[in-house]
Amino acid sequence: MQILLIIKINIEHMKKTALLLVFCLVISGILMAQDDADNSPVRFPFETGILIDNHTYVTPFKGMLEYRIQHRFGPVTNGITDLFGIYAPSNIRMALNYGITDKLMVGIGSTKDYKLQDLQWKYAILQQTESGSMPVSLTYYGNMVIDARENEVFYPEENYRFIHRLSYFTQFIVGRKFNDVFTFQAAPALAYYNAVDTTYQNINVGLSLGGRAKILPQMSIIAEYGMPLYVSEESEAKPNLSLGVEIGTATHAFQIFLATYDQIVPQRNLVYNTNDFTEGDLLLGFNITARF
Repeated sequence: MQILLIIKINIEHMKKTALLLVFCLVISGILMAQDDADNSPVRFPFETGILIDNHTYVTPFKGMLEYRIQHRFGPVTNGITDLFGIYAPSNIRMALNYGITDKLMVGIGSTKDYKLQDLQWKYAILQQTESGSMPVSLTYYGNMVIDARENEVFYPEENYRFIHRLSYFTQFIVGRKFNDVFTFQAAPALAYYNAVDTTYQNINVGLSLGGRAKILPQMSIIAEYGMPLYVSEESEAKPNLSLGVEIGTATHAFQIFLATYDQIVPQRNLVYNTNDFTEGDLLLGFNITARF
């Protein structure tokens, strides 16, 4: 009996393979876990709870309050007359996060573009241990966002209801600190919009990859890549590529970078990003996190 295997390599299969690898990493971590209360979580796999545009699997300590500013300038392709996007209209988000426990965080935020108001939460399901009994970390992140613009922007206006303003984002972040230098994570995500126009769809799926490499005790190179896996073809959603530098202290973390995403809120980045880094559509941005 002969079995003919026809292998067709294309981008859709690559995306499915990436999701399968993430799933296998999570399952292998669960199976390798041991119940040992003396095992403490690894220290400082990431400097803060956000890498560039995506959350890390790190949560604030119990009782910690974080104040975060996320700022995105205009496209660098605007050139010298616009000081490479610095003089262009910018987008900014300000947020507060609070550690209810060492594993559970809640937060609120407000974003300039589209007047987005968000409630977010994050819970560390698994934590990588120093002994290696748990080889990976697994964190759940979610949010609910309210579009606070005028009623007229929701079409058709005569059918407007408040729930049309709401969108949701769900993400499972799995990662590992490999050594004192390098940490890597992968995060499949689902974004849901209660109301979209005919160009888009309600359910959207994506995947982000990111990592940090320490080059000095308080300085690291950070990078992210994010791609849509299941979105409307008519939406022309583009992937994200980000590269930057992070400086951390005991009470602050400062990140400056070049990135493709400009929407800041994760579901808008996944579904509505039309910037194409292959065409040079990059913008300068920075994040500041202050801890109290």
